[in-house]
Amino acid sequence: MLTRRDMLHRIGTGFGVIGLASLMDEQRLLATPQAANRPASPLAPRAPHFAAKAKRIIHVFMNGGPSQVDTFDPKPALVRYNGQRPPSADRGSERRTGGLMMSPFRFNRCGQSGLPVSEIFPKISECADDLCVIRSMYTNVPNHEPSLLMMTCGEMQPVRPSMGSWLVYGLGTENQNLPGFVTMCPGFPVVGPALWSNSFLPGIFQGAHINNSNMDPRRVLQNLSNTFLTQPAQREQVELMRRLNEMHLAQRGGADNPLEARIQSMEMAFRMQFEAQEVFDLNRETRATRDLYGRGQFNDACLVARRLVERGVRAVQIFTGSGQPWDDHGNIENHRNNARTVDQPVAALLKDLKSRGLFEDTLVLWGGEFGRTPTSEGATGRDHNSLGFSVFLAGGGVKGGYAWGASDEFGFAAQDGRMHVHDLHATMLHLMGINHERLTYRYSGRDFRLTDVSGVVNHNLIA
Repeated sequence: MLTRRDMLHRIGTGFGVIGLASLMDEQRLLATPQAANRPASPLAPRAPHFAAKAKRIIHVFMNGGPSQVDTFDPKPALVRYNGQRPPSADRGSERRTGGLMMSPFRFNRCGQSGLPVSEIFPKISECADDLCVIRSMYTNVPNHEPSLLMMTCGEMQPVRPSMGSWLVYGLGTENQNLPGFVTMCPGFPVVGPALWSNSFLPGIFQGAHINNSNMDPRRVLQNLSNTFLTQPAQREQVELMRRLNEMHLAQRGGADNPLEARIQSMEMAFRMQFEAQEVFDLNRETRATRDLYGRGQFNDACLVARRLVERGVRAVQIFTGSGQPWDDHGNIENHRNNARTVDQPVAALLKDLKSRGLFEDTLVLWGGEFGRTPTSEGATGRDHNSLGFSVFLAGGGVKGGYAWGASDEFGFAAQDGRMHVHDLHATMLHLMGINHERLTYRYSGRDFRLTDVSGVVNHNLIA
């Protein structure tokens, strides 16, 4: 079977290959902040476009869509108009909904800033002065699959590179013995691996999925230890395979992403066996630290996230659970159970980062793919809502004890200071020292980027 590259070699006396080579050269020149001086290792650290406030990102993903009016955006009007459906609340959503429904949860003003936080987050409320809440987020459609892709990859259509892949592609990673991008979920969320895909970026930038249902360091990453060969013998074996693969690569014109990814992944696997098991071994933590985070799958993932970024991993993503745990169509009271899962470990993560001097240059994002309607679905549930929702940032150079933007009086749609997901991504990249319009990759004749052709940096969030 002929590849397209082989066919170009044979047709038109090779003129097709000349054109292809020129496109590939252009691709390499446009790709990264310092493309002209790109190091030999694709994971080696690279300088940002400008001075960065954050060096690394942790995304704690509330997949399923938490309700903004039950978490960080209190709406007194829902109490006054409970059960009614005034014209201003008559907005369409994915399913048929009824009248306005007040939140069953009380909001408290927390910290010196007085930031309102729902009672379902007693531990996170202790960190109120570190939170930068965005109450005016919106996205394109009220469906899980496209909205999950939009939040993680900046595009509703699969498959595009994820934010973590873009970050490692642009900035590299500080620890060459661990993946630059790690995502943790016990199983798979809706959509699955496309949410941490490298897509058309080189394969070495794909997220490494960790099933955190059992954080046994011997089982988290399979087949890392070689009990049959000494370390020098393993090094010789890997070196031999590298040379053979590079010879094959040279015969194919020196540009074959799957083969290049295979070479780099073998090198990474060899290096990981000496550090990866250690980073997932939570028994190395003190009893006080384990008690701070609590016990459970999400708790362990948050603690591992701190251990990963502490060791130089660029991007970490943690899903609440498999499927869509926050998708409470039937009864919004279930948000209390979801909050109980994430409240202690998220608060512990923020406190732990601060105690270790990592908070100031670690950017934490908390939120889902969209929000939920202030109107009721059935008796006590809420439907999907893409028109307005809330997320929060913490650390990494953002303002603490601060709320940006506003939704309408009922919390249905973003109204003041509206921020699309592209704007959120542009702002996060800016905090990482990246001009989102310059971090591009040429593919199929077009320069792609995380923010597509949109995105405005919100400087109001930056301390």
